[in-house]
Order: sequence, then C-alpha cells, then structure tokens
Amino acid sequence: MAPMKLYGATMSWNVTRCAVALEEAGAEYEIVPINFATAEHKSPEHLARNPFGQVPALQDGDLYVFESRAICKYAARKNKPELLKEGSLAESAMVDVWMEVEANQYTSALTPILFQVLVSPMLGGTTDQKVVEENVEKLKKVLEVYEARLSKYKYLAGDFLSLADLNHVSATLCLFATPHASLLDGYPHVKAWWSSLMERPSVQKIAALMKPSA
Repeated sequence: MAPMKLYGATMSWNVTRCAVALEEAGAEYEIVPINFATAEHKSPEHLARNPFGQVPALQDGDLYVFESRAICKYAARKNKPELLKEGSLAESAMVDVWMEVEANQYTSALTPILFQVLVSPMLGGTTDQKVVEENVEKLKKVLEVYEARLSKYKYLAGDFLSLADLNHVSATLCLFATPHASLLDGYPHVKAWWSSLMERPSVQKIAALMKPSA
C-alpha cells in the first residue's frame, strides 16, 4: 500500500505534531511540502484536502483527514492503538483528558509566545513583549499542574506513554528555540518527563527535521 502523505511545512508545529505521531506509530508516510509563498495552500487541489486552506492535511488512499490532532488520532488508531488506550475505559479517559489539556491549556498558552518570538519577526513584524509575558505567566500556571501530575505518574495519562504526551512534542521543541527555553527548569518532574520523551527515536527524528527551519 502507498505511504500516507502529510501535506505541510516542517516549520509548522501543527504539521510536525502529526509527524511525531506517525513516527511513533510506525506508519509509512512522506511529507509533501506546501508552498505558502505561492498560495498553494489556497489552491483548488489543496482545498480538496483541507477546505479551510490550512496545513496539515493527511492523505491515506482516497481518505483525507485534516486538523492536526485528528490526524494524530488516525495514525494511532490505524498503526498503534495502544497510544490511545481504547481497550480500557479509565485509561482512555485519561488520555482524552490530557489531550484536551494539551490543546486548551498548554499549547493555547505556548502558541502566542511562539508566534510573537519566532513567527512575527520572520514576517517582518516586531515582538509584543506584553503578550509574551502574559502568556509565560499562563504557561507557568499550567506547568504547576503538570508538575503535580508528573510527581505521581511517569506520563500524563498514567504510567504509560500515550498520544497525550506526544502531542506536546512539536510546540515544546519550538519553545527551545526561544529565549524562554529555561522555563521547564523550574519544574523537575516536567523536565524529567520531557527528557524521557526526547530519548525516543521518533522525537529525535522530528527534532532533527525541525532544526533547519528553527
């Protein structure tokens, strides 16, 4: 069967979020670059993959999946369902909880920092330090909750690796390309959790993939 195609650029943490899941799941896939400079993301061909004209989009045969976290779930369900723990109601509930936390607490605080520090200057804008500082404070509060959780369990959903952990990888790798890379130092259990994720071959491969555009 032909490899799945992941459309997007490796400088997008939404795209590399999917790539981590695909790697960890052992899926056969290839990344197909989309040229934003020529508005390829708004072309009829790409709108057929993602009607919002955004990245990522995943093609698996005749099936198209868009939205990064939906793509991650698809990769896990197809190739490595234990990443979702769907065989256990209690464990899968914890995976779901911490996937929601990643999206709505952790990454929602981290994204404005990354945009202001990394993306805005790249687009010729300036960094709004007030926005950065406000969201650093938000992120610290989130990390306090993570620290408490990870003082009891090795991973977020329990003592097992899940998609809830992996979904954090791409945006956190971007954090380390900012002046706020030392943020995790104040949370020893969070730092140990992150170190354990960084040891995984899937994460190392994606970290290397992201470096040229960091």
